[in-house]
Amino acid sequence: MSDNIRLRGKYYYYDFMIDNKRYRGSTKTCDKKLAQTIADTIKADIIRKKHNLPSAINYNFGDVWDNYIASQLSGVMNNKRKMIAAKHFLPVFKDKKINEINKDMIENYQFKRHSEILAIPKNKGKRESEISFRSVNIEIITIHNIFNYCIKKGYLEKNPASGIKKLNELSRLKTLSDEDIEKLIAGATNKLTRDLITFLIYTGCRKGEALNLKWEDVDLKNDVIAIKGTKTKYDRYIPISKPLKELLMAIEKIDCLYVFNNKGAKLGNFRKSFITACRNAGLKDLHIHDLRHVFASKMVMNGTSLYITGELLGHRTTQMTKRYSHLVPDTLKKAVDDVWGKKKG
Repeated sequence: MSDNIRLRGKYYYYDFMIDNKRYRGSTKTCDKKLAQTIADTIKADIIRKKHNLPSAINYNFGDVWDNYIASQLSGVMNNKRKMIAAKHFLPVFKDKKINEINKDMIENYQFKRHSEILAIPKNKGKRESEISFRSVNIEIITIHNIFNYCIKKGYLEKNPASGIKKLNELSRLKTLSDEDIEKLIAGATNKLTRDLITFLIYTGCRKGEALNLKWEDVDLKNDVIAIKGTKTKYDRYIPISKPLKELLMAIEKIDCLYVFNNKGAKLGNFRKSFITACRNAGLKDLHIHDLRHVFASKMVMNGTSLYITGELLGHRTTQMTKRYSHLVPDTLKKAVDDVWGKKKG
């Protein structure tokens, strides 16, 4: 099957006729070969649905992967993570027909990757419970999502990756001392990075929540920030502390909707400047997301309940916040002593 595709600006666009009706649109890719595959797939879908035909199409996994990635509208980092995962599973599955791939094959793949992780020199001699298999879990989740895409397109009726259990993941609960926090903030080479680092530590926000924060959601009169459109799809509200208020009031309000911006332009990322701040502070193996853990650890160690900490973080389940329970042995002991430790008169 072959259709007219033309490069218009950044992407190739398809243009074809079916039953005297014209179909046009973007393939969302600048790769001509991939664009042709997408155009062919779109045309096949339209014909099948128009004539109520059962799906007899059995694509190769590799072709479906190309279409799946082209259809994604998620952030750059999210797609980058999927591409890294694909480096492992594509060589295994790309030439297989999608309806030939079953649960046993995917579980065998998972076991092979599990064994490869165990064999890495840094993991030799460790107990399995001390090793994180997060990368393997991301691979299986990505495969699962690809087959969900196939179901949505009508290529398959059942997801062969359903029901596969996750492997052990070790939680990163990195925290910083007050001294390290000061070093990190001082290590930033510009005010914008300093403000962002400080904001994340004071609020426990996710990086994306900070970068998408608009001035209309900051209420300095009532000292509250509305975090909207979050990862969990629930809005939440964060009280503005005195030092946080000072930080926000010191930010120059130029003609820009967003609190954190680069000369009026929405900021896409600040990873490079964060890495520079870490290097200047002498801090190794610190991720931007770890600042969320710093906030949570500070709250819990200062006596804040796990429930309230979870509310501030926007956790939808108590299980997420329970990871910090080991930080409050004295608080837990006090709770028990308050009930059972009183002397009887």
